[in-house]
Amino acid sequence: MYSKTLFAGWGDMDFNSHMKNTAYLDKSADVRMLFFSENGFPMGEFLRLKLGPVIMKDEVEYQKEVGLLQEVKVTLAMAGLSPDGSRFLFRNEVFRPDGKLCARVTSAGGWLDLATRKLVAPPEALLAALKSLPQTSDFTPLPSSIKERV
Repeated sequence: MYSKTLFAGWGDMDFNSHMKNTAYLDKSADVRMLFFSENGFPMGEFLRLKLGPVIMKDEVEYQKEVGLLQEVKVTLAMAGLSPDGSRFLFRNEVFRPDGKLCARVTSAGGWLDLATRKLVAPPEALLAALKSLPQTSDFTPLPSSIKERV
């Protein structure tokens, strides 16, 4: 399982003294980008390719609170993927050091061609990286976003 250990910082807190909802989304995005970077796709490579991940929907399920400076482990898995890789469902889970699940983030997205502003299939090396992620128990094959030309 791909995971990173992070900390809940001052800017991650809300009025109720626990990690705010947008911080879960930010930590999830950070872990996804770390995965891409470690698998041959740092930010510079995305810029060179004029390609980037675009998230179209996030769903967050909260279980336990996270407090200031608390260590969290954020995992990344594949919850869905189209055969051409143009669409994906990422699943991030946030755990406390005691192993308790704090939140589950499911993000639906695709690959945006930054020139045409349309969804495209990723390069083969990026698709291979996506396929290397462990699949969730509820993994769902997704249809392609690419329309066939006639």
